[in-house]
Amino acid sequence: ENRLHWVRDVVYDEDRSQVRTGAGPHVMASLRNLAISALRLNGHTNIAAGIRWTAREPSRSLGILGIT
Repeated sequence: ENRLHWVRDVVYDEDRSQVRTGAGPHVMASLRNLAISALRLNGHTNIAAGIRWTAREPSRSLGILGIT
């Protein structure tokens, strides 16, 4: 397993995801990868803490993506 998959599994508990049919698993993995990469590009080294930080103020998510 690579570093990105490990982070997705630990932070998002991806291995227990019930999304299993069609394009769902691929789409969810892509969205999780986007979130992790955006947090890393903005200097977050602890992804779980970065997710909590953005969850406390939803407008931060837009700022991380450059949409303000």
